[in-house]
Order: sequence, then C-alpha cells, then structure tokens
Amino acid sequence: MSHADQLEQNANEIQPSRSLTWWEIWQRLIVISGSYGPKLKRSMWLLIAAAVLQGGALACILPMFVAIFTIQDAQAVVQWLVVMTLLTLLSLVARWGSQGFDFRGDMAKNSHQLRTRLGEKLRVVPLESLKDKRAGEVNATLLGNVDENMAYTLTIANMLLNALLCPLIVAVCTLYYDWRLGMLLMLIFPTLIPLYRWLAPRFNSGISNYVDAHQQLNANVLEYTQGIQVMRSTGCAGEKAQRLQESLAYLEKVQTEGQEKGTKPNLLISSVFELGLLIVFGCGAYWVVQRETDLAVLAALLVVIVRYAEPLASFINYTKIIHLVEASLLRIEALLIVPELPQLPEQHPQRYDISFEQVDFSYQGSNQPNLIGFNLTIPARSMTALVGPSGAGKTTVTRLLMRYADPQKGGVKIGGVDIRAIPPETLNSLVSVVFQDVYLFDDTILANIRMARPEASDSEVQQAAKAANCHAFITRFPQGYLTHVGDIGSRLSGGERQRISIARAILKNAPILVLDEPTAALDTESEVAVQSAIDTLIKDKTVIVIAHRLSTVTSASNIVVVEDGRLVEQGIHNELIANPGRYCSMWQAQQRVKNWHLAENC
Repeated sequence: MSHADQLEQNANEIQPSRSLTWWEIWQRLIVISGSYGPKLKRSMWLLIAAAVLQGGALACILPMFVAIFTIQDAQAVVQWLVVMTLLTLLSLVARWGSQGFDFRGDMAKNSHQLRTRLGEKLRVVPLESLKDKRAGEVNATLLGNVDENMAYTLTIANMLLNALLCPLIVAVCTLYYDWRLGMLLMLIFPTLIPLYRWLAPRFNSGISNYVDAHQQLNANVLEYTQGIQVMRSTGCAGEKAQRLQESLAYLEKVQTEGQEKGTKPNLLISSVFELGLLIVFGCGAYWVVQRETDLAVLAALLVVIVRYAEPLASFINYTKIIHLVEASLLRIEALLIVPELPQLPEQHPQRYDISFEQVDFSYQGSNQPNLIGFNLTIPARSMTALVGPSGAGKTTVTRLLMRYADPQKGGVKIGGVDIRAIPPETLNSLVSVVFQDVYLFDDTILANIRMARPEASDSEVQQAAKAANCHAFITRFPQGYLTHVGDIGSRLSGGERQRISIARAILKNAPILVLDEPTAALDTESEVAVQSAIDTLIKDKTVIVIAHRLSTVTSASNIVVVEDGRLVEQGIHNELIANPGRYCSMWQAQQRVKNWHLAENC
C-alpha cells in the first residue's frame, strides 16, 4: 500500500458513521470548554438576543414604510424610527457583550486551558497508546485543532444566527400586514435547514479528509525538517522526498474534491433561496396590482430581501466552518478519551530494590507476547545488566519500570510497593534514564541540563556538567552554557549530546538509573569520556544496564539473559562463561569477532 493510499485509509477511519447535529457539536464544545463553558453559553445567548433584536429593528421598516407611503403620518414615522434605533442599539450592546468572550481574552484562556488539559492527558496515558502517532500529528491536535474549535465558534455562530433569525423575525412580523407574504417567507427560511442536512453528508467527508490531510502533512513536514541532513545525504531531498510529496499531492487532491463537493450544494441552496425570494416578490407584486396588499409592505420586504440575499446565499460557506470545528472536535475527543493508567491507593517506597513478578506483557495491536512469566529481583545499590538478542524484551523491561504501559499479568515493584500505587511525579523522580539516542531540546545547554531539576542553581548545573566530563567542551563555545544546541541537539556531536544527557541524570540524582547502551554509537575517545562520566553517575544507585557488547558489563553484580521475552539465565560473568549456555555462546561469538578484527588489522 502506497503512502497516499494509507493517508486515505486513515482519513476514512477517523470519519464518524454520521455527521453530528449542530446541537451535539455545541454540547461537546461546552464540555471541552471546561470552566469557560458557562461564559461561552452566555455569549451564545447574547448572540441569539442580538440577532432577534436586529430582526426586530429590521421589521420596523414595515410600519415605517406604511406610515410614509400609506397613512403619511410623520409622528408614526418618528416613533418607529426611535423604536428601530433603540432595538439596533440594544442589538449592538448584546453583540458587544457576546464578543467580550474574545475581547476580554476568555477565548485565548479557554484555548490555553484546553491545550494544558491535553498536555496533562499526555502525561498520564500509557505512552504505548501514542506509539502510532507521530509528533507532527500530536502537534496538529494541540495547536491547529484547538484553534479550529475555539477561534471560530462565536464568529460563525454570529453569521449563522444573523442569516437565519433576522429574516425569520421579519417574516413573523409580516404576518400582521399580509399573512400570505408572511407564510411564504416563513416557508423559505426554515427549508434551508433540512435542505442543508440533506446535502451536508456530500461534503462533510471532504472536510474530515481536509483536516486529516493537514495533520498528516504537518507530521511529514516536521519529520522532513528533522531528517533533512539524512535526506540530503541519501539524495532524497526536494522532489525526491516521496513521503512528503505524496502528502502534498494528497492535500491538493482533497482540496480539489472539497471544492467540487462544496460548490454544487452551495449553488443548489443559493438557487432555491433566490428562486423562493423571486416567487415571494412576484406574488407580492401580483397582489399589489390586484389591490390585495399594500405597496408599502412589498417595498419593505424588498429592502429585507436585498439585505439578506447574500448572507443566506452564502449559507453553505458558513456551515463549512462548522464541519471544520466538528472534525477538529473529534480529534481532540479521541485524545481526551484515551484511558489513563490506573492508580492504586498512594504509597511511597522507602527502599529502592526492584522486582518483576510473573510479568506477562504484549504491546497494543501485537499478537506476540513481549514478556512471558518474567521474574527478576534487582537488589538496591547494585548493577544489573540485561543482555540478549535484539527484540528479546530488554527495553520492554525498562519501559514497564517507567510505566510506559502496565503488564497484562503480574506486577512491577520498587521497594516492595507496586509502581501503580506510586504517584506519577514520584515515580518519575525515582528513575533517571540515559538513552542511546539522546533527545535535546532546541534551547541552551544550561536549560537542557537544568530540566532534570528546574530549581537547581547555575553552580549546581555546572558541577553536574563537570562530573559528566562536559564542562570543558561547553566552555569552548563562545556563549558557553547559554549556547543553543539546535533542533534535537543537532549542533553537538553524539558524544557531547550523550555527556549532557549524563549531566542531566547526575543533576537529578535519582536513586534508580537505567542505562540504555549509552556508548554503543560512540567513537573510542567519546566512549572513554562517557564511560568515565557513567562511573561517577552510578555510585550508590540501583542500576539497570541494557547492553549488546558484553565486555562493557563483565563487572555487573548480576547479568540477566533475556530471550523471546523470558529470563533464560542469570549470574555473574565468570559463572556464566563457565557453564555452556546462552550467555557463554554470545560471549564466545563476540570474542571471535573481536579476534577476527584484531587479526585483520595485523
């Protein structure tokens, strides 16, 4: 399946089985608005009042025209002009009060609150639930979808209410002067809603595809930007960046189809409406000629028709924004309803030994178990090495310790306390991780180290940097600790990024440390510097090391061999190589490769 086909399939999966009604969209908007929901409701009621008052002001044209052309009563004209002015002023006051939700900053605060809520949600959901989402997609939800939900709500509501309620109020008032003209008008305006609901599914899917295409493009642009160096080195930049080009082509296709699907319904509704108004005017003209109605009433209705012909003809263009809000709302709700990690009654460990007890675990969507009946005890202040072939389950063990997800069976404990009972903030403070692939934020070196302990002083950060053997290279930069590291630390070498990561861990000073092959991709000089920093870091800590090069863990207190999700062997190095087993065969294989390289160099 090509990337373009995958994009289209993803879009189809996100679309709901039916379009939400306007009332359902409104109710859901109130829910996700949280504490700002009542203020949003108040603004909507004020908009409704403004539209009704404006319709009433416009309806004053009817008695005013009658007073001018029929009874020629100047006093009546002035009275109705005063009423019209008062209603217009009240309408402006109500509309101004409703827009205060924007002007006072409530809309911006509401958007901030929703983004914060989404951010907090990301902190408590199982990280494996996000493994199929790329950074750009989550970014599009947090930024674009939130803005599409909040920013347009009152603006589009104001347009729709004015287009529907104002002429409807005039139609009701027309009943007093000529019930036939009033009924004709009342038949035209309400028919817009069922006609719209009938046509909506024809272009609603196009809006959903449009939002999805933008989200996918956002992810691909972010991915392309972060990987531009690799793309250039492989000759896949520019027009040869197939994934990005397919996303751009898919967006163009969706936009073209959206225009085609939206144009026909818009033309149909515009034609029906304009034809209806022509019928009303034609009937009115006929009744005037037959002296069955007043010319002043017909003239007043002509003013109303001219005033609202364009807004009602553009009805579909307004409603497209509603479908954009709906599509964005569904994506926000999809993130908000992800089940959170369960929390047992709060407990805090007093010691830092670790135990895995009969753990069974499989990743979401996987039919193969990643850990099966896994039992392991790691004493406090010891070093335990996890070794085994790729895909054996070593990284899964450390992820379960950090609650990347919870096992389907069994449990993980720290100091005898189930980690599901340890508050997330406490658990995070207990474990430091030094990954093989270091992620640095596009900020200063000082900020990247200090994020491990935000309250740390500059002096404490520098002490950690010295302990991690990175103070020397930091001070060589013209701006020193205030040097920006670039996107994902792109301005630093692999060894420099790794040492800054270790400085983070030293500053955090957590009692449990996970080292995920931190020296695997480094040159000899960098490896020596990083290893020296690690030796400083691991003092008096419970350490878990994931290792592929067995020579780096020969001094470990316990070496655990993991294969096919099972613990197959454990012990110290000398014991394991003395007995024929999986570790012994791995050791011998690596020694043969090492000796072969030595012989080749000789």
